[in-house]
Amino acid sequence: MSPSARQFTRIGVVVPAHNEEALLPGCLTALRSAASAVDVPVYLLVVLDTCTDRTAHAAGDAAVLAVWERNVGAARRAGFAALLHELGADRVWLASTDADTQVPQRWLADQLAHAHRGADAVAGMVGVANWSEHAPTTAERFRRLHPHIVGHPHVHGANLGMSARAYLAVDGFPALPAHEDVALVTALKRTGHRVLHTADPPVITSARRHARATAGFADFLIQLAEHDPDPVG
Repeated sequence: MSPSARQFTRIGVVVPAHNEEALLPGCLTALRSAASAVDVPVYLLVVLDTCTDRTAHAAGDAAVLAVWERNVGAARRAGFAALLHELGADRVWLASTDADTQVPQRWLADQLAHAHRGADAVAGMVGVANWSEHAPTTAERFRRLHPHIVGHPHVHGANLGMSARAYLAVDGFPALPAHEDVALVTALKRTGHRVLHTADPPVITSARRHARATAGFADFLIQLAEHDPDPVG
């Protein structure tokens, strides 16, 4: 496909949130900064999944969709379905992150740049801003297992982008309570789509010990911490 045919004219971003009133505002501030760095419209949708706190209030003027799934895969799927119903799929780029995560300013710009060079999907890395709830060895082990190199093997729903055409070709995120991101990327690769595992600046997520999603990133950190001699908290 020629570079001119790879130009995207709209971006849709989905943020699933379950009881994230404290961290969602920072997430949205970072996303708006990233949106300001691209020259196409960005449509942001927060999916409120079984929230019992003030997450809806914390969303401010962002568009929201309320679901009662308690299932991160189903929440992402519902969010992208709603955006695609509004935007269509032609020349639309889709991006996924999490409510406890802050993206770098060039997050969307970098994804589009990779797409214009032929990537159908972009899988980025995550970093952690504050390790205070964990022993130092947990952070060291995490950095050793997650080097920021091109071609890394990791997939994070908090840092993932893809063309709408590619997304629809594999029927989108499956409604799984965990690893829906890995399942999506596996399906993309299996069907011949080009997935770039990039070393771009990572998104920064929380290192909390109380997981929102079973078998998600927080549980992964807890598993790392179980090997620490002196876990904190």
